[in-house]
Amino acid sequence: MPTDPLDTLILAGAALLGLAIAAAALLSGWRGWLALRRFELEQRRDSAAPPSPAARIELADLKERLRKLEAIAAGVDL
Repeated sequence: MPTDPLDTLILAGAALLGLAIAAAALLSGWRGWLALRRFELEQRRDSAAPPSPAARIELADLKERLRKLEAIAAGVDL
């Protein structure tokens, strides 16, 4: 039983339409992923700014406290 050329044309058109919809969805997802990565990189760049002097002093104080606590835990007299 031979197939009708119109049926083949409709099937090819539907397949092409489906492919176009899938490609559009993938492109939209790709653009969203790129926007997310761009946002993450901007956040990382903003957080990579040098700390303020007050933050450095606080960090040094915490490191000193940690060193003293480790010495106490090890039984070393300061």
